[in-house]
Parts: sequence; structure tokens; C-alpha cells
Amino acid sequence: MREIVVISGKGGTGKTSITAGFASLAKDTVFADCDVDAPDLHLILKPKIKETIGFHGLKLPVIDRAVCTNCKRCYESCKFDAIDEDINVIKERCEGCGVCTYVCPVNAIDVVDRDSGFVYISETRFGPMVHAILNTAEETSGKLVAEVRKNAKKLAEQENMENILIDGPPGIGCPVTSSITGVDLVLIVTEPTLSAIHDLERVLEVADHFSVPAVVCINKYDINRENTEKIEVYCRNNNVEVIGRIPYDTEVTEAMVVEKTIVEYSSSGRVSKVLMDMWRKIEEKLKS
Repeated sequence: MREIVVISGKGGTGKTSITAGFASLAKDTVFADCDVDAPDLHLILKPKIKETIGFHGLKLPVIDRAVCTNCKRCYESCKFDAIDEDINVIKERCEGCGVCTYVCPVNAIDVVDRDSGFVYISETRFGPMVHAILNTAEETSGKLVAEVRKNAKKLAEQENMENILIDGPPGIGCPVTSSITGVDLVLIVTEPTLSAIHDLERVLEVADHFSVPAVVCINKYDINRENTEKIEVYCRNNNVEVIGRIPYDTEVTEAMVVEKTIVEYSSSGRVSKVLMDMWRKIEEKLKS
């Protein structure tokens, strides 16, 4: 079983559109959306949900009023101001550290699982998909990403699938590290803007830190050829292969409007041809 994740140093570079395009081309593949804070792969793949699994992130304290003596030790000890003077728990501020249970002299506080989101097992027109959503203001997105990947692997084993294609989150935080740890290949999508160049450098450092092989794709490379050249020079100097240069094309937006992948919408178009070539290169790398 081989895992490929598509990530980017910043949002809006086109990684989800590219992942959806690959979904049109991939065979024997489970798809996973690990951008659990703001998932949008489902907008194109239109999954039909078959199973919903509750996700529990941080713990939440529950106070037994019949036992509580109102000593206020929990209020005084909470560094996150998650317990007020009337000894009420403020869920949005709680980090689940459990110090309130530790300092309570009468054991009036217990911690319970809090509902933090959902994992979905679904079916798409291209194959099975696992995706998730983290509830508003909840933490532990990295843990939810791990749940998505665990269920994707389980589904791939059950369905005897060869690949897991992951639409990863942007940035370099916990969801990204949870998405790329132990995968076989990372495709980093960037664009020829100054901020994107900086973000590309950061995300490549993360991939290198976890010893994950990485390749780069430059999306809309022709909107600023000077910055594209800077990206290519940086990649050459750091022995990172640029496997694709996608031109700017309004057909990508047109495809999204009708809820299709670019390959479905225009299989002979410029962008589709580049995606086909990129997917071929990725498959070759995974086999080597």
C-alpha cells in the first residue's frame, strides 16, 4: 500500500483541484481529505456518506455540584480561564489539561470525552473516500487527521486497494505533520508569488525533517515567469524535482462551477495533459 499526499505551504494554491484531477486518473485508490479544518475535496468528488464516526478530541471537565464545596481551587488553578468564579466550565477555553481534577480536594470534577467532530466513510464516482470535519473552535486537528488516515488504511485493506491519495492541509502545523508522517511521497503545490516561495521553503524543510521524499508542482507558472525561475533554481539547488508546471487556464474555474474535475471537464485541455503527465511520474516514482 502506497500513500501520496498533496500539500502546500499556504492555502489557495490549487492543491485540492490537483488532487481531484488525480482522482480522475487513479486506479485502485482510496481518497482521503486530511484538511479537516476546512475540507473541500467533497465539493468536487460529491461523496455519498455510508458511515459516520464520532470524533472525540480533548477531554472536558464535568463538575458534580452535589459534591463541590465551592473552594475555588479549580478556578484559581486554571491557566486558561476555562472555569469562572461561579465554578462553571467555559468549554471554548478549556484545553483539557485536567489540572482542575488534580487540585479538587473532594474529587468533584471528572473529565469526559467531548464531541469534537466527525469522520465519514463515503463512496465517490472514482472510488472510496474518507473525510472529516472538526467542529468550530475545537482543537486536536492533528489527531483527527490521524483518524482519517487510519480509516483510509483500513478501507484500503478491506477493498484491496493499492494507493491512498491524500488531500493534505496547507501550512506547516500539526495537521501537516500528521498528514505526511510515514507517507511514500509528498507533492508540494506552489505558485510563482513571493509569499508562496517562502512558504515552499518552509514546507520542504518539514518534509525533509520527517525524511519524506518530496516533489514540487508549480501551479499557474506563467503568471510570473521570473518567480517561477526562482522556484526552479531553489529546487535545483536543493535536489528537489519539479515534476509539473501547470499553466493558468480559466477551464479550471469552469470545471469547479459544474462540480467536475478538470480532467472530466476537458480531458484534452492544457491543464489535464500536465496532470496526466504528473500522475504518470508519480506512479513511476512509487514503483521504483
